[in-house]
Amino acid sequence: MDLMLLAKAAVMGVVEGLTEFLPISSTGHLILAGALLGFDDDKAKVFDIAIQTGAIFAVILVYWEKIFATVKALPYQAEAQRFVLNVFIAFFPAVILGLLFGKFIKENLFNPWVVATTFIVGGFIILWAERRPPSTIRIRAVEDMRGRDALMVGIVQCLAMIPGTSRSGATIIGGMLLGLSRKAATDFSFFLAIPTLIGAGAYSLYKERALLSVEDVPMFATGLVVSFISAWICVRWLLKYIASHSFEIFAWYRIAFGLVVLFTAWTGLVSWAP
Repeated sequence: MDLMLLAKAAVMGVVEGLTEFLPISSTGHLILAGALLGFDDDKAKVFDIAIQTGAIFAVILVYWEKIFATVKALPYQAEAQRFVLNVFIAFFPAVILGLLFGKFIKENLFNPWVVATTFIVGGFIILWAERRPPSTIRIRAVEDMRGRDALMVGIVQCLAMIPGTSRSGATIIGGMLLGLSRKAATDFSFFLAIPTLIGAGAYSLYKERALLSVEDVPMFATGLVVSFISAWICVRWLLKYIASHSFEIFAWYRIAFGLVVLFTAWTGLVSWAP
């Protein structure tokens, strides 16, 4: 057993868990951490996607009561049926666009200039969204969402296919701009992450199965467990944080990180190739 490899897997798990559900782009952070650790070959790229499943288990644990109640009421309660339908309506655009343009995006947009630009532009969008005059909140809980609302959030989520955008950032800020409360937008972003990230992880493992072997199980298990623990801590903290704070701190962080991307690319410290 390669203890150094397991240590690298654990570090990557921490990075994934702490950044997946914050509006700061886990992909950008994983690329940077992987390059600095020398953990950035083809197998590592599959690992980065697969350990998202560990982070998703944290969301399932935090929202377990809501998920269990929804599943229990699904056969007979219209509200539960509408909620589940809305999640899958929002999930659908990413599936279609991912299959159509995923390869193109990896080949043409995964470069430091795109990543840095989306980090910085995304930061300014968050600042604008937080500082604009208060607008009418139409939806205060995810149960109040309609199919049209879910579809619009799903379309916004597709922006996260551009490297550096942040899936959670796109869906949370996009949801707020569409009339959802901060809490409703955050909750729906987390629920939408369940099919999105599990689907992405399963698809990546299947597509790249030739790269993997039984010997990789300890590495993947370590990453999954560590990402689960760190994501659980992060999600619980974020839900408390948004009750009394805006997302401005993440906006400034994104701008600063965008500058880090430019610096690491310019110095050759990080290879931002897909």
